[in-house]
This record gives sequence, structure tokens and C-alpha cells, in this order.
Amino acid sequence: MSAQKGKDLLLKVHDGTSFVTVAGLRSRTLAFNAQSVDVTHAESAGRWRELLEGAGVKRASVSGSGVFKDAASDALVRQAFFEGTLPQCQVLVPDFGTVTGPFQITALEIAAEHDGEVTFDLTLESAGAIAFAAL
Repeated sequence: MSAQKGKDLLLKVHDGTSFVTVAGLRSRTLAFNAQSVDVTHAESAGRWRELLEGAGVKRASVSGSGVFKDAASDALVRQAFFEGTLPQCQVLVPDFGTVTGPFQITALEIAAEHDGEVTFDLTLESAGAIAFAAL
């Protein structure tokens, strides 16, 4: 895989009809985590830690920051946060694939300097099964 343009990594939120790109994002991060389950015991070979295969909790988190740019996607994000809904979201990673599933917006921060634009930061956490489709 060759180098990719950062602007091509997209966060989309479902509006009830289709997926809408969250506009104005300047940076985005997608992270996957899996909790391990330690089953090490007194007779573990060489006292090495043993993990239980297929156990533990998996999660995905998405974060981003940018500027307000599009009233429709801004409203979707705001509505999902204040209503506490779990909208279907997609993260498109160029030449890698698409991650789709329910997410909760767990943080929405708005900031501004007196001589600059209003910016926002958001964090989303997976809230159910996540599907991956390779491109």
C-alpha cells in the first residue's frame, strides 16, 4: 500500500437515509483495542503469562477535530450527542477498508480563539458489533 492522503480518511454518520460525511474535520484517528483475559496459573510453562483466546472485550474509538463547515452534518453530530443516541457510523480508510457500526459520541468540545475560527473536537466509542469490509 502506498502513502494515502489524510483527507481521504472519512467519518460518516447515518442520517436515517444515507451516510453523511462529517464536514470540516482536519484530523481523524481510528483505534481498535482488545482487552486480554489472563489465565496464568502456578503450572504455566516457564511462568509465562497465558491469555484466553477469543475472550475479552473489543472496542473501537474514533476521534477527530476540525472546523464547523456544514450545517447538516453539524446538526447530526449535535443531535446524536444531546439525545444520547447510537447512530450508525462509517470510517472509510483509503486502500484499507470501511468500518461500520453503532457509536456513541462520548465527547464534543467546542473552542475558539478571539482572532480565529470556532473549532470542535469529538470522540466516539463503539456501542455494539463493528463490521469491517476490505476495499
